[in-house]
Amino acid sequence: MVKIDGVILPLDTDFTNVNNMLKKTIEPENSVVSVRLFRKSVDARGSIPHFSCSFLLEVKDEKKFLKKNKKGKIFNEFPYVFKKSAVTLKNRPVVVGFGPAGMFAALTLARAGMNPIVIERGCDIDTRTEDVKEFFSGGKLKENSNIQFGEGGAGTFSDGKLNTGIKDFRVRAVLEAFVEFGADRDILYEAKPHIGTDVLRLVVKNIRKEIIKLGGEVRFNTCLENIFVSGSKVVGIIASDNEIKTDYLFLCIGHSARDTYRLIKNKGFDMCRKPFAVGVRIEHLQSDIDSALYGRYASHKNLSAADYKLAVHLQSGRGVYTFCMCPGGYVINASSESGGIVTNGMSYKDRNGTNANSALLVGVSPEDIAGYDVLGGVYFQREIERLAYSACGGKAPVCSVGYFLGRTENQIGRVKPTIKPGYELFNVGKLFPDYITNSLKEGIISMGNKINGFADDEAILTAPEMRSSSPVRILRQDSMQSVNIEGVYPCGEGAGYAGGIVSAAVDGIKAAEKIIII
Repeated sequence: MVKIDGVILPLDTDFTNVNNMLKKTIEPENSVVSVRLFRKSVDARGSIPHFSCSFLLEVKDEKKFLKKNKKGKIFNEFPYVFKKSAVTLKNRPVVVGFGPAGMFAALTLARAGMNPIVIERGCDIDTRTEDVKEFFSGGKLKENSNIQFGEGGAGTFSDGKLNTGIKDFRVRAVLEAFVEFGADRDILYEAKPHIGTDVLRLVVKNIRKEIIKLGGEVRFNTCLENIFVSGSKVVGIIASDNEIKTDYLFLCIGHSARDTYRLIKNKGFDMCRKPFAVGVRIEHLQSDIDSALYGRYASHKNLSAADYKLAVHLQSGRGVYTFCMCPGGYVINASSESGGIVTNGMSYKDRNGTNANSALLVGVSPEDIAGYDVLGGVYFQREIERLAYSACGGKAPVCSVGYFLGRTENQIGRVKPTIKPGYELFNVGKLFPDYITNSLKEGIISMGNKINGFADDEAILTAPEMRSSSPVRILRQDSMQSVNIEGVYPCGEGAGYAGGIVSAAVDGIKAAEKIIII
């Protein structure tokens, strides 16, 4: 197989016929057996946006081909193979949590023939979806069935971004698994792949069905209540009043399982504080973002809704950055505790909403948190969430960028807030310590110099965004086991070792591999 990078194609390219077109541009033409699009990205840095692509070619004579095509290079594909274990365990492994880390840990164990038991405090995806709809319509929050908890984890109600900064051969395995279970094949070659919350709901259900078909078990509405340790080794758990004996416990708990953090702390697991970030969601008209990034080509049929990723370093030494940008998406109420408000972003596969939104975050270090409690960051998050709830009577606090920066009255203009079930105009800067509020102000102004209109007065801020990452890390060894409790494997975002759907899924696979004996 030969790989050719840096193939520049115009916006009008018909990708249904690009293989034949590419074959005709290569010498000698009849040496190419097949062409496959490997990677596609939009480059909008110049005056005319275009596609930058990589292709994989099967050719008759690789050496001869490479002499005539200097841009080509040999490419060897090594597909990930889920291993079958040669050992039957006395007690079944238990996976706590059915987000990306838990799903892929359980899938890896099930394909190994190890019959995992998955416990998930929330509901199956169909029930969970109805509970979320009811909440968005003004119904009561269900603390174990919401945007944070339930089948698929928090990522299921998001944009479903699958791009990641990690370099691991298992990334491809995760993407291929998503395609196997219902995602579009374009995630295999798009530079910024995403599934969309509507498609993710189907995918996670199909992964669950596969785990069960292979001998695994998924128990919903089942919460981890206790962990039994003999000597320094795990021997079992209590989950919703039921005892389960196990020698292998995978803690894929998610970053919002605060009661589980307390349990783990009280059981003596080694933990530490870690950096995290807090801030707001910022909304613009998607058409304004498209125009700012694509110029006069903003409405081109081959260009999807524009996205961005911004970061600035302030003189104070703090960083402000955007995270989980949702083109054509919606700001959502992601609360998981009564009496608290949390925001997040979500979009569907078509990214066809009127607004664009992104988290706008300020880094918080462990030194910023008072006291010495390892859960200090958790308490800090909860305090701001409860302040936001009480400030607006349970509605989401919202303000215009113009008001936040002291330039206009606080009013709704062209950009309409999308959060449900309701919002109230409020000075969101009052929710945070001064160092966060001031950093957000400086960050918005600086980012306005990078993207025209980012600091527009009519852009909308919705607060608070508090759950972008865990403020806690459960310490583990190179073997991925807890440093002081044998047989326990903390993994994924909640354990402090991942930062998105794909990286969490990869972490789950790696943890499961540690107990598969072949």
